[in-house]
Amino acid sequence: TTLSSQEIDRIPVKNQATVFGFACNQTPELMPFPIWLAHKLTRQLTTVRQNNILPYLMPDGRVQVGVNYTDRTPENIHSLVIHVHQQTPAKPDQKTLYRDIMDTVIKPVCESSIICPDNRTKILINPEGPYLGGPVHHSGLTGRKSAIDTYGEYTRHSGKALSGKDPSRIDRIGAYAARYVAKNFVAAGLAGECEVMISYSPGLSRPVSLMVQTMGTSPIPDEKLTQMAQEHFDFRFAALLKKFNLRHLPANNPKGFYQKLAAYGHFGRTDMDLPWEKTDMANILKKESGV
Repeated sequence: TTLSSQEIDRIPVKNQATVFGFACNQTPELMPFPIWLAHKLTRQLTTVRQNNILPYLMPDGRVQVGVNYTDRTPENIHSLVIHVHQQTPAKPDQKTLYRDIMDTVIKPVCESSIICPDNRTKILINPEGPYLGGPVHHSGLTGRKSAIDTYGEYTRHSGKALSGKDPSRIDRIGAYAARYVAKNFVAAGLAGECEVMISYSPGLSRPVSLMVQTMGTSPIPDEKLTQMAQEHFDFRFAALLKKFNLRHLPANNPKGFYQKLAAYGHFGRTDMDLPWEKTDMANILKKESGV
């Protein structure tokens, strides 16, 4: 059954949460460049391992991308640090490992990258020696590294886990809503960067605070953008559940939905049809802005 607006009003949030969403024009997916490239590299690591191209790789690894910025614009890649878990720590040797990762992971990814490593880029692979990974040594990613699930520390995030919890939790669905709004503002050409903050309190269906910030990248005052967000998006808890259809997404995706989100981030995905990644409000926002 479809809930009426009055019924939606009567469904409150059960937890307090301040959530953040972000988008920027650094990449086609409107994500910060460092996390965008890091996810591409980790995906390639998985491909190389699963296709047995490097049979000694184990299913654990880490990537860090360091980028130099000028006026909030990425200029060059300062460093790439990659840790990979080897089946036998001493094999292959460091020189062979470096060559293998360069040839099968870094070079194929960077051929299509917006910015490529150059002769100034520091490339470090297992810089401290063999990387000891797996559940024997640490408890993994889910629920612990929310920056990896979001924007890679380029901007604020709520600090709360996204995976591993019911999709009706406001700290999860609220983060999706904030990303949705921010992405539509950037897709509309109304900002080069956009951060949306939403605060919820228990017992209330609507947020107690909403703020849009564009870090000086918009021709429109942030206060006006905040007003536009309030007018064009329904931030009530039950309205978000209805908008994103979160309870039914697993049934509509028999090959898995939430499980896939637990790796490679919840935002900027092109391999999944995520409702909060749609830019269906961009034209409406652009038209109202008059820009």
